[in-house]
Amino acid sequence: MERMISLGKDRIFIFDTTLRDGEQAAGGNLNVTEKLQIARQLSRLGVDVIEAGFPASSPGDFACVSAIAESIGKKARPDGSTPIIAGLSRTTEQDVRAAYDAVKEAKRHRIHIFIATSPIHMEHKLHMTPEDVLKEIRFSVSLAKGLVDDVEFSAEDASRSELPFVIEAFKTAVESGATTLNIPDTVGYATPEEFQSFCHAIIEGVKAPASVVYSVHCHNDLGLAVSNSLAAVLAGVRQVECTINGLGERAGNASLEEIAMAVKMRIDRYGAKTNLDTTKLQATSALVSRLSGVIVPPNKAIVGANAFAHQAGIHQHGVLMNPLTYEIMKPEDVGASGTELVLGKHSGRHAFRDRIEHLGYVLTDDQVQTAFQLFKKLCDSKKGISDEDIAAMIADEILSVTTENLYDLKHCSVKTGDGPTLAVITLSCGDGGEISDAATGNGPIDAAYRAIRRAIDLEPELLTFNIKATSDRSDALGETTVLLRSGEVTAPGRAVSTDVIESAVKAFISGVNRLHVIAEARKVELVKKPKNHYE
Repeated sequence: MERMISLGKDRIFIFDTTLRDGEQAAGGNLNVTEKLQIARQLSRLGVDVIEAGFPASSPGDFACVSAIAESIGKKARPDGSTPIIAGLSRTTEQDVRAAYDAVKEAKRHRIHIFIATSPIHMEHKLHMTPEDVLKEIRFSVSLAKGLVDDVEFSAEDASRSELPFVIEAFKTAVESGATTLNIPDTVGYATPEEFQSFCHAIIEGVKAPASVVYSVHCHNDLGLAVSNSLAAVLAGVRQVECTINGLGERAGNASLEEIAMAVKMRIDRYGAKTNLDTTKLQATSALVSRLSGVIVPPNKAIVGANAFAHQAGIHQHGVLMNPLTYEIMKPEDVGASGTELVLGKHSGRHAFRDRIEHLGYVLTDDQVQTAFQLFKKLCDSKKGISDEDIAAMIADEILSVTTENLYDLKHCSVKTGDGPTLAVITLSCGDGGEISDAATGNGPIDAAYRAIRRAIDLEPELLTFNIKATSDRSDALGETTVLLRSGEVTAPGRAVSTDVIESAVKAFISGVNRLHVIAEARKVELVKKPKNHYE
């Protein structure tokens, strides 16, 4: 098997957990097709490790990790390397074996085992003594080492753990066969100065063989995830765990794009480099944002819409004289050149495919053919098609389509006037039937959503609603994202259309379909609407 990681003090390894920790962000839910798209782009970006999911958590997650291991984990990159595909695991035998079964088809695979080491976690969550935790580490890491060569051990909530015990836990992991030791700041509690000292003390205390890689996984609860990660690099850590756009639990994780460009721009400070192709950062960010439904703030560093925008007159003058006056990096360095090829009805399939790949999507020949036909159809209603139009169309019409849809929009009509707005909705059902209903509301979208709730057997709560134009032209597509909740299940919905009302309605239906898919995967019940609820 190919060597897990080629060690070197001048190299920072990027462990991307967008598909595992990133997907745990509130409302996150990606289908297999969407996860494969992101995994392919992460591989093209050059990440060293793709944590594809938590196989034992659900059959759906197991299937996603297996699919990524089977496809992305076997495909060599231009430099001949393949990414390591990792699966997360608790310390139980069932988890470890599930992780192995999910990642085993990848050319390079890793089992990532974790257990908490802080007093508060051991007492209140695990109900274990320190001796119990050490026993769990020894058992699970040894078991994993018998299955794979590459085993990572994480001491969950390490930053709130007692230093002597963390060191003992890591020593136990190394003795049992761990090849990577991860130091998580699980709740984003640490500050850079103390975290640097903490990591340095662990490295000095464990005294692991030179082949063992130290890693960090920092959360952003205090806005310090990137700073803490970079402080750890100064302490000697050589793997950083991060996500695209900083996605993740609560306030998120360390942002991959910020880590990458900080290391690249300040090599004088960190003395190391990553293996990332940073010119693909912008496309990767946009891809993850669109598929996850989590919008990138305009002032987001590196990939935000305003990252290279200058409004103040003195700034504009300086940039015109010399970009280095106010830009420490070139937009082209992150793939944000600002150039845009506008395609139209006379554009050919070759140019269309090339543009898809530039935007970060890798489609099969059949998917390209379907997308090209949709593109031509869109050209009949719009004069020029922008990159955003194409990306939105692919995300909505190609990647979000599943065979599990219970409902599809067949007809929607809205009547507005001096009084309440009236919406009439007809839905096609998966069993071949149709359902229709009507409702009034405060505007066309509110009325349409009320009509859908009347027609279906659920009454999902709308948690978030966002609609935006894909370009600054009047014929732009309207792209809608929603987040719905029914009982304990939340699900995102997304749709695009030149008709903003249709876009909003389709997004709601998309969310309803996903509620059912998630509920089935988790074996939980959605909250059904009482019979005769509206009668």
